[in-house]
Amino acid sequence: LEPSVERFKLYYQGCHAGGMVLRLAKDIAENNCGARVLAVCADSIAIAFRGPIETQLDSLVGPALFGDGAGAVIIGADPDESIERPIFQLVWASQTTVPNTEDAILAPLREVGMPVRLRKGIHELLLSNTFENILDKAFCQVNIDDWNSIFWIVHPGGPRILNEAEAKLELMEDKLLSSRYVLSEFGNMISASVLFILDEMRNRSLNQGKETTGEGLDWGVLLAFGPGLTIETILLHSVPINN
Repeated sequence: LEPSVERFKLYYQGCHAGGMVLRLAKDIAENNCGARVLAVCADSIAIAFRGPIETQLDSLVGPALFGDGAGAVIIGADPDESIERPIFQLVWASQTTVPNTEDAILAPLREVGMPVRLRKGIHELLLSNTFENILDKAFCQVNIDDWNSIFWIVHPGGPRILNEAEAKLELMEDKLLSSRYVLSEFGNMISASVLFILDEMRNRSLNQGKETTGEGLDWGVLLAFGPGLTIETILLHSVPINN
């Protein structure tokens, strides 16, 4: 990269960082005419591995779910259709913190590394009324309240979070297939997970002969969860696939 390229480095953000990076890249691109933003997410979980402690068995959950991963996307506004082929459009983005959940996910830096501590019932905290309010706020802009009429990019925090989200929102079983595939093949890759899921959905849509990159649907949502508890939400619009 040229020395004049502007760089922004974000560290120690957690699992919602993938959504946060996309939101910030969107803002930068839309406020700088002609800008193209290279957004890179990379995490290595080696620092969180350590031997089991009988009094802290919950510390084993994180290393069992997490995996190393890295992904990158280019974000821009007003694409040059002669040379650029958009995959998804980021229409609207927000960040929300769930009240009284500061200690739900802890990952303090210590001499032994970065032990991850997870409070019981995280899925219940994430999928509280705050969660549904976020979805309502995002989709009231496009008059959608049928959650099975959209496509889903959900950070795979773990199988239970995906299962509970599917049940709470009464989603059809195929709605979270891309998230489940990435979790089963690569684990929870912290910030990079949602980028892998976007790519998996794009490829799945292409291979199945769908009309759009969003499994043939027009509208979708990206959700990333992390410490705070923090929820990143991005309203997505798919792009037609030219077979």
